[in-house]
Amino acid sequence: MADIIIKNAYVLTMDPDAGDLKNGTVVIEDGKITEIGEKTKESADTVIDAKGSVVMPGLVNTHTHAAMTLFRGYADDLQLAEWLEKHIWPAEAQLKAEDVYKGSLLACLEMIKSGTTSFADMYFFMDETAKAVEASGLRASLSHGLIELWNKEKGEADLKEGKRFVQAWQGAADGRIKTMYGPHAPNTCSDEFLAKVKEEASRDGAGIHIHVLETEAELNAMKERYGKCSVHLLEDLGIFGPDVLAAHCVWLSDGDIEILRKRGVNVSHNPISNMKLASGIAPVYKMLEKGVNVTLGTDGCASNNNLDLFEEMKTAALLHKVNTCNPTALPARQVLEMATVNGAKALGTETGMLKVGKKADLIIVDMKKPHLTPCFDVPSHLVYSARGSDVRTTIVDGKVLMDNYRVLVLDEEKVTEDARKAAEELVARVNA
Repeated sequence: MADIIIKNAYVLTMDPDAGDLKNGTVVIEDGKITEIGEKTKESADTVIDAKGSVVMPGLVNTHTHAAMTLFRGYADDLQLAEWLEKHIWPAEAQLKAEDVYKGSLLACLEMIKSGTTSFADMYFFMDETAKAVEASGLRASLSHGLIELWNKEKGEADLKEGKRFVQAWQGAADGRIKTMYGPHAPNTCSDEFLAKVKEEASRDGAGIHIHVLETEAELNAMKERYGKCSVHLLEDLGIFGPDVLAAHCVWLSDGDIEILRKRGVNVSHNPISNMKLASGIAPVYKMLEKGVNVTLGTDGCASNNNLDLFEEMKTAALLHKVNTCNPTALPARQVLEMATVNGAKALGTETGMLKVGKKADLIIVDMKKPHLTPCFDVPSHLVYSARGSDVRTTIVDGKVLMDNYRVLVLDEEKVTEDARKAAEELVARVNA
C-alpha cells in the first residue's frame, strides 16, 4: 500500500522527457515518487483529490538568510551603506541564538505556506536554523557565514565554527539537511582565507555558498585591491566548481560569464533584493543563453520583505523582458525551471521535478481562484498570476507539512507570536 495518492490533478512534472498530464495521478511511498500516470491500481493511507489544482515540484530558494524575517520592514528605502552600517549590522550585533531560532522558524512557516520546500541559507547561530529546519520538515543546505575582514584571529575562529557546523549537521534531519561552507564575499574575506576555506570544503566534501559581485562597489574595491574582479580572483584561487553556489552575480562581464559556465558554477539570482537595494540587474538572459545554471533566491527579508518565490518568479520574468527590450526573454516555463529543476541541481538534491525515483518534495496549487480564472496556459498562470498564498498543500520527503492550507507540523499562531516578540525585544536592545 502506498503512503499518499494525489489524483485528478494537472501534473506539471518539469521533466523534459515526460511532459505534463492534464488529469493525472502521483503516488508516493517511503518518501519517494513511485508512480505518475493517468490512474493507479494502488491504494493508500492518504488520498488527496486535487481536482482544479496543479501538482508540481516544490520551489527551491537558493539564497536567503532565514532568521532575517525578524528584520522585515525594519530599515527600508535607504542607501546601501546607511542600511547596513546604521541599521542591519547594529541590529545583528544584538542577535541571540534564541532570536535566530524564532526567526528561522517563522521563515520555515512562511516557506511551507508559500510553496518552498528547500532552501539555501547562510547566517549566524546556524545550529538554531538547523533545529528550525528539523522541526519544520523542510529541506535545506545550510552554512555558517564566515566574515574574516582581514583579521587572522577572527578568520581562524570563524573557520573553526564553520567546520564544526558542517560536520555536526551534515545529513541530519533524516538527510534533509546538507551543509556547506559560507565565506561571505571576496570583498569581506582575504584571498588567503578564501583559499583555506576551499581546502576545508574539499576535505569535508562540502560545497561553498558565497556572495559574488552583488554591487558595483564590490567590483571597484576588488579591482583596486587585486587588479581583478571577484570572479577572476575566485577562479585564480581554484575555488570555482559545480559545488559552488554564487549569490547575486550582478556585475559580470562576458568573460566572467564564460568562467562561470566553464566551471559549472551555480548562480542564485535575487531580482527583488537587487532591485530594492538598487544593486543593479544581473545579466541572467546572457547567463542562461551561455548555459550557466541560474536559479532563484529571495535573499533575506530585510532586503526583500517576504520569501514568496512565486513573486520572485514573476519579477524575474518581467525584469529581464524590460531590461533586454525583448518580451520573449525568460518565458514562463524557463523561470519555473530556475525555481525548481535548476535550484535542485545547485543544491545537489534529488528533487526539482516529478519523476519516479525522485524525492517526494511537491506542492499543490489551487487554481480555483478569481485571479486564476480562466486558465489557458498553466506555466504562464503559475508565473504571472499565481501567488504563494495559492499553495494549498506542501509535501517534503513524502510527509505532508500543510494540507488544504492548514500547517500540520508547526503551531502557526505560536511561531508568529514568538517571532514578533523576539523582533520587538531585539529592536529595543538596539535602541537602548
